[in-house]
Amino acid sequence: MSSFTVADVENRLARVRTQIDAVERTWRHPVEVIAVTKGFSDAAVTAAAAAGCRSIGENYAQDLLSKEAVIEATGVDVHFIGRLQSNKVRQLAHLVTVLATIDRLSLVDEVAKRMPGGKILLQVNATGEEQKGGCLPADVPTLLKHARAMGLDVRGLMTVGPTGSSSEATRLAFQTVRGLVDDHGLEVCSMGMSGDLDIAIECGSTEVRVGSALFGQRPAQ
Repeated sequence: MSSFTVADVENRLARVRTQIDAVERTWRHPVEVIAVTKGFSDAAVTAAAAAGCRSIGENYAQDLLSKEAVIEATGVDVHFIGRLQSNKVRQLAHLVTVLATIDRLSLVDEVAKRMPGGKILLQVNATGEEQKGGCLPADVPTLLKHARAMGLDVRGLMTVGPTGSSSEATRLAFQTVRGLVDDHGLEVCSMGMSGDLDIAIECGSTEVRVGSALFGQRPAQ
C-alpha cells in the first residue's frame, strides 16, 4: 500500500514550490522540481505525473527498469541521479532522458557510444567526500571539453551537498558549482534535495531533487 495519494503529492508539491518562491535570491529563473521516486513503487511515478511533475529521478538501474511500463504510460522524463557504472549505460539508454552523474572520461565515452548526442549533466564533488561521486571542480573543464568533443549535449552540472555538515559548508559547495556553471556558460545547475533545498535555491539552483518532501518516508528496503 502506498502511504500517499495523488492529492497528497499535489499538496506537497505546492508547498515545495511555495518554499522555493519564498527564498531570497539573485537568480529568478524557473526551478524544476524532480520527483525522486527511488525506493517507492510505481504509484509514486503515477502520482508525480498526475500532480504536475514533468520529471522523475531514479538512483538504481534495476529499480528504474522495473518501472519502465509506468514511465512509458505517464510520459515523464527520467533523470538518472545515482552513481553510474559504464556497463549499465546500454541497459538504460532507451529509457533515460538525462544522465545526471557523468564524472569521468571513460563514462563519457560509453555514453557517447550508447546514446549519441545524449543529454548529460557532469557531476561535481564539491565537498571532498570520498564516498560521493563526481569529478573535482578543477577537472570540470577537461571533462566538459571531452564530452562536447564526443557529441554529447552537456546541459549543466549536478552536485550533492555535504553529509551532516553546517549550512556554511553546504553553501560553499553550492556556490562553487554555481560558479562553474556560470564560468562555462551552462544552463542547468542541479543541486538541492529535501533537506538543503533553501540553501540550494539561494545559491542559484535551477532544479532540485526531492523525494521525501513529496512522498514521505521511504519504505524499508
